[in-house]
Amino acid sequence: MRQDMLTSILTDLNGSSADIEASGIISTDGLMVASVLPAGLDEDRVGAMSAAMLSLGDRTAMELARGELEQVLIKGDKGYVLMAYAGDQAVMAKPATKLTSVRDKRSIQR
Repeated sequence: MRQDMLTSILTDLNGSSADIEASGIISTDGLMVASVLPAGLDEDRVGAMSAAMLSLGDRTAMELARGELEQVLIKGDKGYVLMAYAGDQAVMAKPATKLTSVRDKRSIQR
């Protein structure tokens, strides 16, 4: 039931902009909790890579004294991948919201 609710939220997120091609909620150990991915993408592989990138980003931010990790952004010639920790509270923002301001909204209660 929880997974169905999360998948519904991700479907709404993907539908909010033609620019969003995929979304997912992944545990810190790389397990896919819920996702809306295009055909051909392996959930297990996406989960493992995402968890590894977030872990590396977190460690890099710490080692280079950049503070708490806010997001990992990957830019390729065919688009972007944006990853962020949701913690115990996730925030959904309007398309016009600046991504850098989303972190400040985490204190909003569910």
